[in-house]
Amino acid sequence: MRWLDWARRHDRNLSALRRAGRAAVVMPVAFYLGFHVLGNEWVGLFAVFGSFAMLVLSDFTGPMSQRLPAQVALGVAGLVLVGLGTLTSAHPWLAAVGMLCVGLPILFAGVVSSVLAGAAPALLLAYILPACLPGPASAIPERLAGWGLAALMCLVAVAVLWPTPTSDPLRAPVAHSMRLLADRIRSEVGFAAGGREAPTLEERERTIADSEAAVAELRTTFLAAPYRPTGLSAVDRTVVRLVDEVEWLAQVVRHGRPTNPVAHPVAPQVTAVKLAAADVLDLASRVLLDPGGGSRELESRVDVLHGAIGELDQQLRILPPGSLDTGPTSAERTYTALEPTFRSQELAFGTARLAGNVALTSAAWRRPWSDRVLGRQPAGLPTRWAAAAERGSAHLRLSSVWLQNSVRGATGLALAVFVANTSGIQHAFWVVLGTLSVLRSNALSTGQNAVRGLVGTAAGFVVGGVLVDLIGTNEVVLWSLFPIAILVAGFLPAAVSFTAGQAAFTVLVMILFNLIQPAGWEVGLVRIEDVALGCAVSLLVGLLFWPRGAGAELGRAIATAYGDSIRLLDSSVAFGMACSEQGTARAGEAASPDADARVAAASSRRLDDAYRTYLAERGAKPSSLASVTRLVNGVVGLRLAADAVVDLWLHGETVPADRAAARRVVEDASQRLVQWFDAFARSLVSDQAPPEALDSDADPAELAESLRPDLSSDNVGRVATAARFIWTHDYLDAIRRYQGPLVEPSREVRRLTLARGRGPVRLREPRHR
Repeated sequence: MRWLDWARRHDRNLSALRRAGRAAVVMPVAFYLGFHVLGNEWVGLFAVFGSFAMLVLSDFTGPMSQRLPAQVALGVAGLVLVGLGTLTSAHPWLAAVGMLCVGLPILFAGVVSSVLAGAAPALLLAYILPACLPGPASAIPERLAGWGLAALMCLVAVAVLWPTPTSDPLRAPVAHSMRLLADRIRSEVGFAAGGREAPTLEERERTIADSEAAVAELRTTFLAAPYRPTGLSAVDRTVVRLVDEVEWLAQVVRHGRPTNPVAHPVAPQVTAVKLAAADVLDLASRVLLDPGGGSRELESRVDVLHGAIGELDQQLRILPPGSLDTGPTSAERTYTALEPTFRSQELAFGTARLAGNVALTSAAWRRPWSDRVLGRQPAGLPTRWAAAAERGSAHLRLSSVWLQNSVRGATGLALAVFVANTSGIQHAFWVVLGTLSVLRSNALSTGQNAVRGLVGTAAGFVVGGVLVDLIGTNEVVLWSLFPIAILVAGFLPAAVSFTAGQAAFTVLVMILFNLIQPAGWEVGLVRIEDVALGCAVSLLVGLLFWPRGAGAELGRAIATAYGDSIRLLDSSVAFGMACSEQGTARAGEAASPDADARVAAASSRRLDDAYRTYLAERGAKPSSLASVTRLVNGVVGLRLAADAVVDLWLHGETVPADRAAARRVVEDASQRLVQWFDAFARSLVSDQAPPEALDSDADPAELAESLRPDLSSDNVGRVATAARFIWTHDYLDAIRRYQGPLVEPSREVRRLTLARGRGPVRLREPRHR
């Protein structure tokens, strides 16, 4: 029991132990069937390594209805690659070119889906093994028979042998965060209202601390994997959207108090919006945990929230007495009186957006089997092919860390295949496997892994050599130790360390090849030689291709993402201003920010992958992770603020009119932000110092005075339009307040890109002026 408790602490859900246990059952049986029952060495060899690839090197998550088709697809793709590898194996240069052509798309495809990323090692092995074992085309059937046998047995094993519980790493943390945010909103509303049943100060502070901790834990879980924990299924794509939205909503709630003192009681309509938002968040968390139950009640609650916002629109003219009199002071009071309504509108937007994606998750979950097979998506969600194309195209540029890693990996494997096939060494595929196991995103991590790999291989040689020397050629003992060696080799890399895994795998291959053809401890020496050669290839490629890794590109990725995101915000403001003069329908055709939204989303995806790779790299970081994280989160705030501005003008009642003076105030504020963030982005990748945060450019008197005809009108639509001007300006002012917390982290992150000989980022010109 102590051992099992230790395993649970080091192996979440005992996933690695389950994989190793399946492999310990399947691999010996597959090898025995191929080698002894069918009497074919190639069938046995491909069956045992195919089983290892499909059970240990890959692991599909999600419900069994998703795992089994993915397992079938992996087996079929492996058959194709085995045949292709065999055809190219006769000529070393052809095998190397084939490795490059096969490896690059396999490695790059991981950016599209975490499922493809997790299957990449198994797919690569399906080509590496036959390409490094020269054979004629007539050998293809027996090799395919071995891989096919493994695929069939692995499919059965995944279905019936200790299946991993269905788990979603994001759904539960997202739901937990939403529920605690709802508790926080209710607590703060109740505390402000006072009364006998109002929460105490300690209770309110506890709900605040709990919600902050939940959101921080969600971010940690989201960044725990070296790639985004999402697949191409509709449910995966909707859930992953929620992470950024929850974080942004947490910031909205955190800054929900007015920055200026309010000289009058908060309208009850504001409180009603907040409580309705809390109800929506609470119900959304329950729907997310049980998406099969449907979202009809959630959609009804969202309608209630929209109704509360409508009531707020109707009551916008309930302002302080005399606020519409002449004079700048009363205009300022008008502006200030509308600030609580802005906070309510901001909260409602974020909550409704979250609820919409939760409803999409539920709709995707409840699709009939026929729709799943045919790839029919819920309304509002693009097809998986469109999503894949969008994700992949975002990384088709050399500044993408994912593309760099894919090129580096494919080149390293191709060189390793060529070296292995021309060196004349035994078991040449070990050279390529050595390259695959130690090659990382920068030269430092590659070198460290090479040392660990060699140390582990040497340790495994010592242990395996002693075992083989004691056992001799006793096949009964070797067969008895074979499944134990598989179990240990499959479990140690995930639960202990890479070094321990290499040691265990060396022991495993010494036992395996002594079962095929007794060679004693000499097979261990061959493995050390092959692994050392593979490590040398990895080091060479790591030094030649982007040796500084993600750190060299992270600063540029952050800078580009800020430049693209601030231009999206500028385009969104321009869209709102066009709506105010032309109406939403006409403005949507002429000033849509969709193109800028796609560009900003692409740069955000590249930043996400650069950041994950940076986190996964070993070695000292030239800047604190807290600083980098704050800058990365700032990009999310810009994009969601832009979406909020668009939503504000799309769904609000707008009465077109000439409001040139008010438009000038808002556009000037937007341009100040564009200029500041341009300078800020350039400072991240140059010797230029980051600019100081802007002072508030909010001039309540000027903006409110320019909107006086609308605010004093009896037309509710004109009043609502004026309020949207003020709310748009409030969104810009909220982004301005982001600047102060970004300046100090930027000074640390500049160390990532200074002295690298890289020029400043070329930023796009805004489409709207």
